[in-house]
Amino acid sequence: MNLDIHAAIIMAVLIVIVAALFSVSGGLRLIRKSRKVAYFRIRRRQAAAGWRALFLAFFLIVVAILLGVFGETVSYHFFPPSPTPTLSPTITLTPTISLTPTITLTPTITLTPRESYTPTVTSTPYLPASIELQFVSSVTPNPSAVFSPLTFSLSVKDFQAVNPQTVFENPIKLIYYTYSYDGMIDGSQFTYILYQNGQILTYHTDTWAGGTGGYGQDKLELPPDQWQPGVYQLVFFVGTEWKTLNEFRVTGEPPTATFTRIPSNTRTPTMTPSMTGTRRPSFTQTPTPTK
Repeated sequence: MNLDIHAAIIMAVLIVIVAALFSVSGGLRLIRKSRKVAYFRIRRRQAAAGWRALFLAFFLIVVAILLGVFGETVSYHFFPPSPTPTLSPTITLTPTISLTPTITLTPTITLTPRESYTPTVTSTPYLPASIELQFVSSVTPNPSAVFSPLTFSLSVKDFQAVNPQTVFENPIKLIYYTYSYDGMIDGSQFTYILYQNGQILTYHTDTWAGGTGGYGQDKLELPPDQWQPGVYQLVFFVGTEWKTLNEFRVTGEPPTATFTRIPSNTRTPTMTPSMTGTRRPSFTQTPTPTK
């Protein structure tokens, strides 16, 4: 049988009331007996004892009242109540009268979403050795550090996701993710890896500088043409131990990257004057005089 504070207070009040009744009974009995005693001193001593018993009974009644009114409140200051599981009420269905339909309704077309996404269960994430070789921290991470599940959205406000989503449709430029954390140590190594269809798309590793606990947010930013359709998974590691992960899906074809041709320098031809031939003078024969 479990005895709680409420039951203990009620039991104490009952005990005090019973003691007060016995004290009243004893005091009245001593006062009546003192009237029959012939000796003055003995009679006065018994009468005084009777009155003391009555005063004790009055004091006990006051104590019982105080215990009943303030005892439980004062006890909770020294013994805080522990939370107890609350029973969830069960819903009792009340049978209703079944109406016989007179008009047959024409079934309407139910729209089915074109694509739905249910996160898949993956194996235990691990940190690749090539990324672990890039660690620079010498601080031992706290193994009791905890992270909340990651939440993805297109915008955030006060470290809270606005309209969280698990499916994003192209075109996309960036996706925000938010989380809460506790038990972190500044200077410890942390890493996040973004997988695309099971392959590492990008990652980042650095030393932690966000304090012991609180809320965090960051963004995944890629060129619009690199958000290919598929399943993306973001995994957080503290040291070499993964702490949290979540998935989202990208649908639709990304915009095609357009390449702008850079104009090349066109050389302007320089006109070089050509050589012009100069005609040489011809020799004219001088006639010989004839005698």
